[in-house]
Amino acid sequence: MITTTGAVPVAALDPDSPDAGVVAHYGDPMREQRTLATGVGLVDRSHRGVLAVPGEDRLTWLHSLTTQHLTGLDSPAGTELLVLSPHGHVERHAAVTDDGATTWLDVEPGQAAPLLEFLERMRFLMRVEPTDVSADWALLSLVGPDTDEALITLGIGPLLPPQLAPVPGPKFATGSVPAGPTARYSVAPLPDLGGWARRMPYGADLLVPRGAEPDLVAAAGVPLAGIWAFEALRVADRRPRFGFETDHRTLPAEVGWTAAVHLEKGCYRGQETVARVHHLGRPPRRLVLLHLDGVTTEQLPAPGTAVTTPEGRAVGFVGTSARHFELGIIALALVRQNVDHDAQLRVGEAAAAID
Repeated sequence: MITTTGAVPVAALDPDSPDAGVVAHYGDPMREQRTLATGVGLVDRSHRGVLAVPGEDRLTWLHSLTTQHLTGLDSPAGTELLVLSPHGHVERHAAVTDDGATTWLDVEPGQAAPLLEFLERMRFLMRVEPTDVSADWALLSLVGPDTDEALITLGIGPLLPPQLAPVPGPKFATGSVPAGPTARYSVAPLPDLGGWARRMPYGADLLVPRGAEPDLVAAAGVPLAGIWAFEALRVADRRPRFGFETDHRTLPAEVGWTAAVHLEKGCYRGQETVARVHHLGRPPRRLVLLHLDGVTTEQLPAPGTAVTTPEGRAVGFVGTSARHFELGIIALALVRQNVDHDAQLRVGEAAAAID
């Protein structure tokens, strides 16, 4: 955890939070949000788990187990993937960095061990050595429109922006989805510090050896921002987070995880459900951004709070809520597909409207 004068750890405010291992804010969360929205800041996300998967068969092996087309990943490069249940429900989400010898998977706090357990069960005779290296590697993120300038300061130079393949419509023709990852994130080594930088839609993730965080802060020369600021912008951008905007029934299409799913690769667990839902074109639920009135109560709704009609009928649940520096109180929620865009909704005591 990167602490300086004024740092307030999440653990001091909410010890049971999955984000308890990092700093909530550095004294002014609204200013930190504005910095990330208009310039660039550095966010400590070192509570994320990290798995290393070296070995000659790593990409073909992960290709066969996950939703992503990994055999066409030119290293160094990044992408993201999902592990699904046999019925197509999301069990794991990971961001991917491959350096040509090792595939690095970074996951939500507490998810490294379950993912490693799954991978170990699926090794068979493949030449791979998946290992939990969370104790040795830390992830931090540059966030904001001036990320490229910060990368230049770190000696990397601007990285190519994310390349996202277009999503085909329902009943698409065979062969219309090119072989290769549906999301490609540029990757470059971090000089002097060791580790890797991965360009992302919100900025760049920096994977560095633990202990190198103070050197990274000094070398980047940008303001620090807490996880509250990162989360507020994530909610506004409608970016889902595994375990927050998902439950045991979540399908990839419900939360818009198209960047992690290749619709025309070979068989993997849950593929039939993914194909059926895509061709029908109407998943049972959808991810929405809610605006809460902030009048009845200024209290943020807890994760899992029901989204209801004025009559009290539950139509979904809240994942992450936040106070945004421009939008006020907002939340991501997973609601039934048949909920109208202009429906009158409630979250606890607060009135809510879909953006």
